[in-house]
Amino acid sequence: MPTSPSTRGPLFDAVFGADDLAPLVSDRAWIGALLEVEVAITASAVGIGRATEDDAVAVADAAGVLARELDPAELGALAAAGGNPVIPLVKLLRGRTCAPATVVHVGATSQDVMDTALMLLARRTGGRILDHLHTAAGAAADLARQHRATPMIARTLGQQALPTTFGALAATWLTGLDDAYAELERALTALPVQYGGAAGTLAAVAPHGLVFADDLADRLGLARSPLPWHTVRTPVTRLAAALGVAAGAVSKPAADVVLMAMTEIGEVSEDSPGGSSAMPHKRNPVAAISARAAARRVPGLVATILSCADHEFARAAGPWHAEWEPLTDLLRLTGGAAHRLAASLAGLHVHVDALDRNLALTGGAVLAEKVVSALSQHVDDALTIVTDAAVSGTALDEDPRITAHLPDDELAELLDPTRYLGHATDLVDRALDRHEGSA
Repeated sequence: MPTSPSTRGPLFDAVFGADDLAPLVSDRAWIGALLEVEVAITASAVGIGRATEDDAVAVADAAGVLARELDPAELGALAAAGGNPVIPLVKLLRGRTCAPATVVHVGATSQDVMDTALMLLARRTGGRILDHLHTAAGAAADLARQHRATPMIARTLGQQALPTTFGALAATWLTGLDDAYAELERALTALPVQYGGAAGTLAAVAPHGLVFADDLADRLGLARSPLPWHTVRTPVTRLAAALGVAAGAVSKPAADVVLMAMTEIGEVSEDSPGGSSAMPHKRNPVAAISARAAARRVPGLVATILSCADHEFARAAGPWHAEWEPLTDLLRLTGGAAHRLAASLAGLHVHVDALDRNLALTGGAVLAEKVVSALSQHVDDALTIVTDAAVSGTALDEDPRITAHLPDDELAELLDPTRYLGHATDLVDRALDRHEGSA
């Protein structure tokens, strides 16, 4: 029995949330998917008289044994000569099958099998990523609902801006995650079969090539393709882009959680914070940190996939080969990031006392916009007066140039953050309605 690792990074998979995803894109999963495609090719060949039902059973049996017993390291070493693992795998499968060699790999080329296997891996792993995005979005929705009207300070360009609600912030997380889910679901649904033969003309199975390709797609549960896409890489680039969008949607709330959990801010904390090897007092938001770290690696991989879209002529030399590992890594990292964010948000504690404290930090200066508007009814230089007070650190309800015109009760109302939330709660309701409507 082979002893090769079952994942591409067992030391770090759990840290970055990919422990449940990594086996789906492991070397062994690759071998399984390649063999699944070969089995389906033989089964489709039965329909055009190029194989018998007994042949299909024999190929399936041999593929099952190879999937269990073949060491990825052994196949990798054999693959070096031809530049891809399909060539030696087909040879091994033919040698193990109690059927004519001609019923294996009927009319196919190596890229047909590699591309189709990659689509299978992406569909399965993508389904798990969608689950994690859905869980994260559900947690964000719960936070938005629970804190729909909980006041907090909004921050722009790193500075305190105007009052908002925590629910409104969580609603932005929710909307991004819902958008990412929809984009990725569309990309996964569109993943097509690849079958075109040596030069993309299906010559080896003519005049049955189109029927053959469609039947193969149906057997594997992939979308039918109008023509072979050997050098039209939109299925791959579309998937990579959707994964990039998802990683960005995950990274935004993760970054917010990391910053809001800072000691000086203290507005949130995770349910199971991580400690430090040297500082016992630390409570690190590890799930959000790990989600952010995994997501940070995604844009470069997306760029690699996009840079490989210029496949020359009918079959590319190099750009095709360069896609396999980056796309596999994209699936693992994006899914891991979503998994860790879901854990962070599901166990997030919102510290309302800290929200109130930080909202009052400027002594009402964040509501200067309202005070300027009211004061301008009495003086021409209202903006200058209020700006001077804010810059000097004078509380707006204590500056004599302001109190001379605005009475205490009016100033108290003007400086009440709960009276200047705009449509924050309405926006939360909109985001929640949209989320529930798409469920």
